[in-house]
Amino acid sequence: MQRAEDRLTLAAFAATAFLAGGNAVGIRFSNRELDPLWGASLRFGTASLVLLAVMAVMRLRFPRGKALAGAALFGLLDFGVPFALAYYALVHVHAGLAQTVLALTPLVTLLLAVAQRLERFRVTAAVGTVLAAAGVAVIFRVPLSGSVPLFSFLAILGSTFCFAQAAVLVRRLPEVHPVTMNAVGMTTASVLLLAGSAAAGDVWRLPHRPATWWALAYLVVVGSVLLFVLYLFVLHRWDASRAAYVFVIVPVITIVLSAWLDDEPLTSSLLLGTPLILAGVYVGALWRRPRDRDAS
Repeated sequence: MQRAEDRLTLAAFAATAFLAGGNAVGIRFSNRELDPLWGASLRFGTASLVLLAVMAVMRLRFPRGKALAGAALFGLLDFGVPFALAYYALVHVHAGLAQTVLALTPLVTLLLAVAQRLERFRVTAAVGTVLAAAGVAVIFRVPLSGSVPLFSFLAILGSTFCFAQAAVLVRRLPEVHPVTMNAVGMTTASVLLLAGSAAAGDVWRLPHRPATWWALAYLVVVGSVLLFVLYLFVLHRWDASRAAYVFVIVPVITIVLSAWLDDEPLTSSLLLGTPLILAGVYVGALWRRPRDRDAS
């Protein structure tokens, strides 16, 4: 029985990584026609309606008290703030490059979990951080000189921190069904994103291009509803830093899709920096010595 549950969790983890690979590319297509925060509001607002309908069909109870507050806070950290930053950054940054920087998430998650006394610190995490930071430096040596705005770079890093803290937060919250948690979280996030869109003066209109409709459909049904239910399913069964390993695999899928669909150039800095980041994440968050596995 335990092995069957482990295989199910591993399958959910693999599916999460694969499906997430198309998200950044979809956002790039959405941003070409829709203002960034309005596009994010439309995505998560629609996804929240779908999830609320699923809740009704499944007859799931709406959370109350601490569970409701926790689900709302999770929504702000996992959807609202990070995707506001990500949508802004992806106006100027290619999807593969953005996802590669987000590969730092497992390391950030591990360090936050250690700081909040949920996991033990390991020396390999420090080594991995150095390798991953070197990879980021290689990739952004030209952008920081002017090609890519500094604020776009900082926005991606801010998204990374929010995703990591959300993963750690889930371990402390009252357990809520993944569909319910995401329904409340995305509803909260959509309100925040819509307010930000209004403040930014976005034009609220529906897409006209078929490519934008296809991208939005993917982002709502696959990249929000299905993806985050699977991710939360994994988070409830694995440690926060282990579940965040999904960000190691996602950049590879995104880079391939972005080169195919979005003409992303495979520059030398990207090709040199990506292996460093992925190696750093592997050493710092994936590779565990036998005694580490025994202790867990």
